[in-house]
Amino acid sequence: MAHKYMFNGIEIDFAGDLGIIAMSNCRDFGKKIDDNIRRLRKAAGMLTPDTFLIDIDEIRFANGEGKVLINDSVRGKDIFIISDTGNYSQTYKLYGYDNRMSPDEHYQDIKRVISAIGGKAARVNVVMPMLYASRQDKRKGRESLDCSMILQELENMGVRDIITFDAHNAAVQNAVSVMSFENIYATYEIVKNFIADEPDVMADRDNLLIISPDVGGMERAIYYSTVMRTDVGMFYKRRDYSRVESGRNPIVQHEYLGKDVEGKNVIIIDDMIGTGESMAEIVRELKRRNANKVFVAATFGMFTRGIGVFGELHDQGLLTRLYTTNLTHVPEDAPEKPWFNHVDMSPFAAELMNNINMNKSIEPVIDATTRLKNAIGI
Repeated sequence: MAHKYMFNGIEIDFAGDLGIIAMSNCRDFGKKIDDNIRRLRKAAGMLTPDTFLIDIDEIRFANGEGKVLINDSVRGKDIFIISDTGNYSQTYKLYGYDNRMSPDEHYQDIKRVISAIGGKAARVNVVMPMLYASRQDKRKGRESLDCSMILQELENMGVRDIITFDAHNAAVQNAVSVMSFENIYATYEIVKNFIADEPDVMADRDNLLIISPDVGGMERAIYYSTVMRTDVGMFYKRRDYSRVESGRNPIVQHEYLGKDVEGKNVIIIDDMIGTGESMAEIVRELKRRNANKVFVAATFGMFTRGIGVFGELHDQGLLTRLYTTNLTHVPEDAPEKPWFNHVDMSPFAAELMNNINMNKSIEPVIDATTRLKNAIGI
């Protein structure tokens, strides 16, 4: 049931009292969102509680089974469950051994929270910054179709809205017909940080190139280049389809298509960095082609083999700076590196969740094009 309140002569239609459940895998991020929402509401003259966060216990038994206990009332509230399913730093004791939580286990805990809510909330929204199973989005042969399966499962559990960022394939939202699917991009926040770090590069956009590391990311690169008014190029990954390594066909060579990069400043744009080896090879190839400054920007930095390869690239003068967000866990030492820019997405996420709770349009929040043009001055 919606609640209507008057603030400064304006009627606001809340979907319910706001409640935020930040799983242990993203507690710091959830606390930042809570702080930012309270700041936004205080600035608007609204009374706010000390916190919107709802306390929960995530219990793990010695045999690996788990349960969730909610310690506060959720009745009639507009609940936002925030979970970083890619946080590999979470551990628990399994038969006396330290066991790292996998994305599968993080996802199960989301379902446990929904079960613990027991239908008493006015609305349940799931904020999953990095969409679980997003790389298993289409079927090739006899294989599982995990992402569509979990979306349908959450829809059947009564989830009203999925909020995710830079989904690997946004078309996966077609798997659900009733549940809302918000796929948000971190473009504005990344470019805003880049402008602050590299004003000289931005002032000379005629010598700036946006590069996609593969065919699949070309649409993303074209968007960046269009808004920033720069040229665009692309690498094509030639793979060995006769072999499978770590679940993928290994890359044989990167072929470049686009304008000559000699003397140009280059930003390589992608949605995620896995091992980092493919991205590192592209950086080396661009420097072999005599590119000037090379930057890497990715929404998610998983760094499954650590950040060492990027540190080496920087020390060798090949990489100027790497940009990634705090939407998923990164190695503890990464944000301390001078070449690592950890883009804080919590103010943006807070504004987004605040508008959704108040049943306001999120278009002004997610309209990166207008905000970028204002920031760049075009």
